Amino acid sequence: MESSLQIPITSREPSTTLLVAGLIALDGLYFVWARILHQYLPAMASLVWYFMIATVQISAYAAWKRKLRWSTFVAHWWFFLLIGALVATASTINYYAIGFIDPGVGTLLAQIIVVYNLFLGVVWLKDRLTRAQVIGAVLCIFGVVIISFQPGDLLRVGSFMVIGGTFLYALHAALVKKFGGGIEFIEFFVWRVASTTFMTIVAVTVTGQWQIPSGIVWLWLFVAATADVVISRALYYLALRRLTISMHTLVLTMSPIMAALWSLLIFGINPSLQQILGGIAVIMGLAIVSLSRRQTTRQ
Repeated sequence: MESSLQIPITSREPSTTLLVAGLIALDGLYFVWARILHQYLPAMASLVWYFMIATVQISAYAAWKRKLRWSTFVAHWWFFLLIGALVATASTINYYAIGFIDPGVGTLLAQIIVVYNLFLGVVWLKDRLTRAQVIGAVLCIFGVVIISFQPGDLLRVGSFMVIGGTFLYALHAALVKKFGGGIEFIEFFVWRVASTTFMTIVAVTVTGQWQIPSGIVWLWLFVAATADVVISRALYYLALRRLTISMHTLVLTMSPIMAALWSLLIFGINPSLQQILGGIAVIMGLAIVSLSRRQTTRQ
């Protein structure tokens, strides 16, 4: 996912190596957190508290920095509500999907976002693809097809849900790239998460799926919101600011590997041979696309 948001770098910020290490470790945990929360709450009930906790944390930080300005939201209300709706819908779809597939497969399938970004770039931003990018995109899609078409209807349903949810997230990223670059980072971040929370609250209220967590569930929600929204997304944008787009994409190809390792350690889930072969094709395709981008940038 690409973004043009700019984050100022100061000497007090952590090194790029630490940022990359943290990003690789946490980015692959998205579907792992979804699976953990799935054991305790329905998808929408998990998400509404997950986003509410993250909103409180980010808002408190923005207020401390004196960057929690209502005027920023008013000036860009349509933008924040639109991307909030896209992220909320994508997250809901993915959280439902995790009931059918394991976290490692979900993370691999989500890598098709690079292909979506290429497609949106060509159709919307009028970019031109090189031959290597086309080959990489086709290889990535081939790997996704291998993973998706597995024995069992539920596995296929879960795979298609992730593919659909990922497209919505890619569309949100394209909108951020086109319209969000002029908004100060902290203000963008707080209103993006707050808008997503608002849309999730509306959806849960309309569908009547409110459920109050209890006991240990509050702890899991707090840890997931802190790690997966507050810290992980901050690392994502910081790394994006310091690395080239190509290197950033290559770094994130490690996410499925980390997700598979976490799935094995936490849930005892081993990937099948079909999933491994499909994953290799996806990662190879992403590597070709990313390397071709870097070569194009240098020319």
